[in-house]
Amino acid sequence: MNEKDLTRLHHMLDSAKEVRDFTGNQSKADFKDNRMLALSVTRLIEIIGEAAANVSKDGRQELPNLPWGTIIGMRNRLIHAYFDINLDIVWETVENDIPPLILELEKFLADPG
Repeated sequence: MNEKDLTRLHHMLDSAKEVRDFTGNQSKADFKDNRMLALSVTRLIEIIGEAAANVSKDGRQELPNLPWGTIIGMRNRLIHAYFDINLDIVWETVENDIPPLILELEKFLADPG
């Protein structure tokens, strides 16, 4: 994998870990009631998607278990429909999608071949 792709994967991993760290001891209600937290997490998910969009096609093929289209699509939705963000969906992403993303990226980056 080329250096640019590895850098983008590290950006994805770092942002995903920050999402985990920011929300680790928070409930969904806490998240929805804390505007700073919600905005921070939303921004981090945008960064994950932007980094994913900049991983080359060849790079993406080395990580076929990642839902590239979904990750990039989430970023596009958050950026372009900023006026209509559903925090329930963002929270579902935090709970259901961020942990496996971290695991996949950590596994790959430990030995990128």
